[in-house]
Amino acid sequence: MTSAPNRALDVVALGGGHGLAASLQALRRVTPHLTAVVGVSDDGGSSGRLREEFGIVPPGDLRMALAALCGDDTWGSTWARVLQHRFASQGGLDGHSLGNLLITALWEETNDLVEGLDWVARLLDAKGKVLPLCIEPLEIVATVKTNAGELVEVTGQVQVATTPHEIQSIRLIPEQPNVCVQAVAAVRNADVVVLGPGSWYTSVLTHFQVAQMAQALHDTTATKILAVNLRPQTGETDGYSASRYLEVLANSYPEFHLDYVLADPDHVGDVQELTKMANAAGAKLELAKLAKPQGPADQHDPALLASAFTSIFAHGRLTSWQ
Repeated sequence: MTSAPNRALDVVALGGGHGLAASLQALRRVTPHLTAVVGVSDDGGSSGRLREEFGIVPPGDLRMALAALCGDDTWGSTWARVLQHRFASQGGLDGHSLGNLLITALWEETNDLVEGLDWVARLLDAKGKVLPLCIEPLEIVATVKTNAGELVEVTGQVQVATTPHEIQSIRLIPEQPNVCVQAVAAVRNADVVVLGPGSWYTSVLTHFQVAQMAQALHDTTATKILAVNLRPQTGETDGYSASRYLEVLANSYPEFHLDYVLADPDHVGDVQELTKMANAAGAKLELAKLAKPQGPADQHDPALLASAFTSIFAHGRLTSWQ
């Protein structure tokens, strides 16, 4: 899609956790019109405890997205650290993130998930908007194949993410959840939609399991980009090649088509196979150095990722923003 002249792109990034945070840290350098749509199925750690105690949408991935949208100035970097601060004590606060507690408090004060997140974003001077995929907590159920070839179900995000068995498919409970209408509208009206990187089944593909969001992803005229993970995730996608992600996407959601697949040439394995899978999905493969030069090999470098996104926008004759 070609955007109007002299107008910055409306970009929507979907996912959760560290993968979505990496995309947001990059994309906030590329456009001032950025929206994160975050999965709400986390059931572990501080988020899981707050979800169980208050019956709320788990705030952890929403918190991480907000922190990623903080600016690089003193205000932004300070608030990002404060939001991510995790208490260590012998009492009930042990393990809780301050940001999770802040979000929970604002949800109680406003009685509105979107408004509460907007208040946090204003406090942080966040460079974008954060929305939940749904306005009620979700539970992931995966059908997995054991080493003996038996099909069994695994329930809960933590259990699915760490399963030693091969995931065959996922579903959500409830099957028809209350979707966040603002999130659906953002996807429908976007110039660009970015999927990944991130936990493939528990962060990225959950969006396709919500009927209204799946329809919006199918109908939108936005340019659709998949940022491929640098490495497989132990448990959830153990042993996956870069092309395997595309194979799962094509088999699970055959009507969904991509425009670009973005990957690091040092982390794709068989480039020819990945090119073939990308073309089958209707997409062009874009290769660029994306991994952090130092540190864990599975982490994207925000500056390199931003440069890659800018290059794709230029190739697609989309208006970039400086």
